Amino acid sequence: MTKLFEESATPKIEPQQGTSTLDCGVVGNCAFSALIDKMGRMVWCCLPRFDGDPVFNALLDQSDNGSLWSIEIENFARSEQIYEPNTAVLQTRLYDTKGRGVEITDFAPRFLSRDRMFRPLMLIRRVRPLDSAIRIKVKLRPRFDWGRQIPTITQGSHHIRYVGQADTLRLNTDAPLSYILTESFFVLDKTANFLLGPDETLADGIEDTARMFEKETISYWLTWSRRLAVPLEWQDVVIRAAITLKLSLYEDTGAIIAAMTTSIPEAPGSSRNWDYRYCWLRDAFFVVRALNSLSEVGTMEDYMRWLTNVVARSKGGHIQPLYGIGLEESLAESIVEHLPGYRDHAPVRIGNQAQEHYQHDVYGNIILGATQAFLDKRLFHRAGVAEFKYLEAVGDQAFRVYAEPDAGMWELRSRARVHTSSVLMSWAACDRLSKIAHALGLTERALHWEERAQIIREHLLRDAWSEERQAFAESLGGHDLDASVLLMAEVNFIDPKDPRFVATVDALEKSLCDGPYMRRYEAPDDFGKPETTFNICTFWRIDALARIGRKEQAREIFETMLKARNHLGLLSEDTHPDTGEMWGNFPQTYSMVGLINCAVRLSAPWDSAI
Repeated sequence: MTKLFEESATPKIEPQQGTSTLDCGVVGNCAFSALIDKMGRMVWCCLPRFDGDPVFNALLDQSDNGSLWSIEIENFARSEQIYEPNTAVLQTRLYDTKGRGVEITDFAPRFLSRDRMFRPLMLIRRVRPLDSAIRIKVKLRPRFDWGRQIPTITQGSHHIRYVGQADTLRLNTDAPLSYILTESFFVLDKTANFLLGPDETLADGIEDTARMFEKETISYWLTWSRRLAVPLEWQDVVIRAAITLKLSLYEDTGAIIAAMTTSIPEAPGSSRNWDYRYCWLRDAFFVVRALNSLSEVGTMEDYMRWLTNVVARSKGGHIQPLYGIGLEESLAESIVEHLPGYRDHAPVRIGNQAQEHYQHDVYGNIILGATQAFLDKRLFHRAGVAEFKYLEAVGDQAFRVYAEPDAGMWELRSRARVHTSSVLMSWAACDRLSKIAHALGLTERALHWEERAQIIREHLLRDAWSEERQAFAESLGGHDLDASVLLMAEVNFIDPKDPRFVATVDALEKSLCDGPYMRRYEAPDDFGKPETTFNICTFWRIDALARIGRKEQAREIFETMLKARNHLGLLSEDTHPDTGEMWGNFPQTYSMVGLINCAVRLSAPWDSAI
């Protein structure tokens, strides 16, 4: 009989008790999200949207000043945590020393209602005793203004209000309010329901609402997952990654965030602490591409709404590498001085200076992200000639700047070069515009973009190749190596069996690999040499190995990366090659994309089994 609950896998180096950890699950509804650790503590949640104020911030402040929402039991002994299969509904079980337990079900409602998606800014926690009554304590400690503001608390007959200067949260519950307000232990002998959200009265009873919302939310995710075209192997891996990517969509505008957190350092004490709660055009393209490969095209349609606004606003000129999820251009970077940071690794940053950068790969990422919308006949709103004209302006800009220095895809803050990856994506912009024009019957425009693509291609093949390194270098005329050149095969720029590409893979393995893991680049950056490995680069390596025929080696590395995930199948940005710990913002869409792409690439075909 299959066990639904498995005890959490022990990481190679276990953090000390009370230390912040990325062994968390994610719940959300494409409007906002929350992180819940293995103890059932809600340690991160930004409202009213992904880039908003973290009303629960214990992930970045593990002191008594940190804000969190915990459900505790007396004499705690161990915990278990899983997702309800194929959903975004999380279940945590806490057991005491006598084997008695409690089950916490966490979710954010998401389902169709009145012909539209119902996704309120509401978190629901349902807590039920297992087998017998048990004493629990509820600590609900939201804060506002990045933890600076402790709310004023008022109560009604079945609700508690947490009132801030600009925001108010309301808890509707059928548990005794007095015990919650005093944070006292009380006997739980039946399911208790907690609904935290806007300061609004519920239309129905507390228990009825919670039970109905749970049922409808589970039904929504089961239906969504059932429509995925998953590979034969690693189906659970792919489904969990796909749900996590879907949860990174801000459905109101169609933006896709890079990660749900800010300032989780890339390595301990490195100060490489960034805010990833925004939409990078590069990352969003890879998310759309991965979900498209599973026949989940709805996210692409939502993203196209956002992308169209980006392109229209640019008027054929400079486009930033990232924007706010409401299309904000200004994301000025600042430091929150009073928060100690993840495991006390300051600084905590809001905003991202990369908005000021010139990263020329952005134009190719825009057009790559939009291409399928012109070709896929399943879509409700296929792109046509009008949209193509908008994209041509983006292509013109790509061609204008392809040979100019930029900050590159790794967003170097103090060094500009003509990066190979940027030139590559400028080629992709022209190449895909040619393909779109052919599909639309615009022969003259197709030839125009073919000619431009060929000009860039010849330039790149000639000047990116380093005879000394026997590899494509990270910049034109350069010497250093960079994992991003592996994208040459991914975007069909080069035959993966071309001797130059094979030699590049070999050279990168010697220079950038720590065992199965891969770093981004070999040259020191603004902060020195990176200490941790970058997960998406490892996945690019896996993909490249499979393409050049080294599939067994690719599968072996992929299995290693599966072990690098946390107990719920989620990945952050980086893996420490020595400790195996996750570092960097979490969950990282780039990393979850890699899981999907490699599973699809490496899986045995369905007809081999059926």
